[in-house]
Formats: sequence, C-alpha cells, structure tokens
Amino acid sequence: MREDILSALSPETRALHTPFPADDVYGSLNMPVYHTVAYEFQTAAQMERAFTGRSAEHVYSRISNPSVQYFENRVKSLTDGADAVAFSSGMAAIMNTFMAIAYTGSNIVTSPHLFGNTYSLLATTLKDFGVEARFCDLTCPEEVNAQVDGKTCAIFLEVITNPQMEVADLRALSAICGEKGVPLIADTTIVPFTVFHAREFGVDIEIVSSTKYISGGATSLGGLVLDYGTFDWRRSSKLAPLVGLFKSSAFSTKMRREIHRNLGAYMSPQAAYFQTLGLESLAVRYRQSAENCRELAERLTRVEGVVSVNYPGLAGHPHHAVSQAQFGDWPGAMLTFDLVSREACFRFIDRLQLIRRATNLFDNKTLAIHPASTIFGTFPEKVRQGMDIGQQTIRISVGLEHVDDLFSDMRQAIMQN
Repeated sequence: MREDILSALSPETRALHTPFPADDVYGSLNMPVYHTVAYEFQTAAQMERAFTGRSAEHVYSRISNPSVQYFENRVKSLTDGADAVAFSSGMAAIMNTFMAIAYTGSNIVTSPHLFGNTYSLLATTLKDFGVEARFCDLTCPEEVNAQVDGKTCAIFLEVITNPQMEVADLRALSAICGEKGVPLIADTTIVPFTVFHAREFGVDIEIVSSTKYISGGATSLGGLVLDYGTFDWRRSSKLAPLVGLFKSSAFSTKMRREIHRNLGAYMSPQAAYFQTLGLESLAVRYRQSAENCRELAERLTRVEGVVSVNYPGLAGHPHHAVSQAQFGDWPGAMLTFDLVSREACFRFIDRLQLIRRATNLFDNKTLAIHPASTIFGTFPEKVRQGMDIGQQTIRISVGLEHVDDLFSDMRQAIMQN
C-alpha cells in the first residue's frame, strides 16, 4: 500500500496495513519472526557500509532486527513520530532515555508521584551517577518553574500517575519547557497512543511500556521511546554537538547509535511479533477496558464500605477537567479505591473469586493488588507517605470481562468486610 494512501487512513486501519520493509517470499500476511543474531554480507565493502552506518542493512540483532524494525515502523505510522525505538521493557526505555540526555551535574524535574521502580531509578540509581531528581508538584506551574534551571535536562512525568491518579496539565508544562529550553518527556503508558496524541499537548519524547496495552494481554515484555522531532536540541548541552549533522533527530541518533547499542536492552524478535499483533486489536481492547473501568468506578462510589474511589473520569475527581481535556471520557483502564484499613484491603483481595491477585496493568484479565505492601513494599514508610501511597488503597487494572461479573466479585469481597 502506498504511503500517501496509508497516511490518510484511521489509526485502527493503519495498525493493520503498514507494509513490510521488503516483500515476503511466501506472501505472508504477518511479518515473519527473524530469530537470528547475525546477517550475511556479500562483500567486505557492503559490511563496512553497514557497520559504519552508511547503509540501513542489519548487522547484529542487539542493534536492529527486521521483526523489531517492522514493529517500530508500525508504531511510527500510528503516532506520526519521527522515530521509535523498541526496548526489552518499559524500565529499559526510561533508563535509555535518561542516559541519552542526562549527565553528571544535571537534574530532572519530576513528581514524587511515580511508579515504584521509576521513582527508585531517579532517586537512587541515577543519583549515583551524579544526576539529581528534583521532586515537586507538577500540577503547580509556579513550583515547577522555580525548580528548572540551567542544568535541567528534562521535565518528566507520568500522564496519569500510578497509583495516585494525578493528572498534570501538559500544555502548561510544555510552555515552561519552551521558555526554559528543556524537553518535556512523558510516560504515557496509562492511555495508549491510539486515543491520546501526546505531540498535540507539547510532549517531545514519549515513553511507553508496551508490556501493557500493546502486548495484547501480557504476552511479552517491551518498551518504546518515541521521538517527535519537536525539540531544538541546540538547547541541550549534551546533544547540541550532534545538531549540526543530525538536526532534529539528534536525540534519536544518540539513542540508536550509542546508548541502546552500548546498554544492550533492545527488544527481542519474538516480543516484537507478539506486540505487532497486539497493535492490531489495541484500539478495540482499550475501548472495552476503559468503558469497564469507568462503569466500575461509578458503581463503586455507591458501595457501602468503600471510603473513596480515585479515577480521573469521575466528575468529582480533583483533576477531572484537565483529564477530560487531554484524554476524553475514558482516561485509562486503571482505578484505585480506599477501604477503611490495610487489613480490610487484605481481606478484600483474599475474598476475590474472579479477579486475579497479580501485578501488571492492562492484561485482558482484571487484576487487583495492594500497592503499599507490594510494588512499594520495600520503601520506607516515610518515603511512601511522601509519595502518597496509602495502606488503605487497592489498585484495579480492569480487563475485558463483562462489567457485571467484575462488579459482582468486587462487591461480594467488599461487603464481607
């Protein structure tokens, strides 16, 4: 299919019809899985061109692979990104991004409301390399503005925080980034790019854990870094030297030619195959999960024994207005709710009959977890309090089951408390 025809189609259609990089000899409708490490060349000169980056041929699957490349191309087609790089996990995608832009003495302005390992990466791992994490309230532009200085290499956030469900105004943050000359980097895992278009809200670099919605039901681990080519990297002291040669693709060039090659966290061909298939049904699965989530959130507000329900799609949520402006009526398929105590949360989880007791988000099955004792279980209580991780909170990742069955299971587990 010609590129001009493909670009005019809806995202759901583009997800199904992005052409292969080369015709398959057997006419396969699915991109073959290239389970190979190395690739043969016909001449020494051909090898030289490939290894020195003067041709686009594959040389080694730690660096690039046809199956992974096709997955990346499909993602670019869906997002209009300038480049997409696939990694072995969402955390690998985050780490590679920071390694590309951060340096000793630099700082990252972010929120304490982050997923546990992301928080630990910023507060501990990168700190050991001389990179400072400046935690502040990203919903307060004045506070953010005060934290950004000449050593800030990025403002980073989760578009809906996990599990606090905080939603910052992306356009307000983008305005600060534009004024201060730093990129806005967002983890958008909670709301897939088929419905949320990060570039329209000023996001320069988008990070996605493709393990979640994209994998098609927890089939595989993966991560994505999408570069929209919108940031002027002349304003980055680390990447400015690359701008003369690579212009707006300086970040992607740094990522592909150095960081991901040296760290070795590229996606596997098998994962790329699973996640390419997952892209084909992503929009349909998301609509169902998100509709289920909103319905459950509304019903839970009327259940005796539930202290509070936290979901940005509810009219009473403190960030409802900005959430609706950015994500529409279905801001993700994750909700949290509070019971009266940690003990009540444990009893609820133990009494579930249908919903699975497991971590992960956006499996096809609905999952329940008590974040304070699991994901954040090794964090000191003082740190948990600073991150607003309560002992009374249950997190629900809503799947594709019938909403009546899910609500019935949740209600019986709550009412027995």
